[in-house]
Amino acid sequence: MKIVISNTSDAPLYQQIKEQIVDAILKGELEEGDILPSIRTFANDLKVSILTIRRVYDDLEQEGFINRQVGIGTFVSTSNVELLRDSKRRIVEQKMQDMIQTAKSLGITQQELNDMMSILFEEE
Repeated sequence: MKIVISNTSDAPLYQQIKEQIVDAILKGELEEGDILPSIRTFANDLKVSILTIRRVYDDLEQEGFINRQVGIGTFVSTSNVELLRDSKRRIVEQKMQDMIQTAKSLGITQQELNDMMSILFEEE
């Protein structure tokens, strides 16, 4: 798993890391049962505070993306399929919201946007 942190991003470090881990899970790059690095190792690898990684892991565990087992490790959990589906939809909805705002600011109608989306979707 490769995590890229941007110092120029408006998003906080923990959010950048968390989003990349969730993205890797949703794309299947990280699968059920895969072990994640320890907090200390991950923090050292990314050159961030252990508190940052602890916050990432806390959030991911609360959202059902990982399970932590004291003394054993931190593992990817994909058992909540509905949560994963909802997360995928949320990612697409966020990108669509950005797209809609851009289209409106450029004077592109909903019909034109729908036509463009249909064409692009069929090309893939």
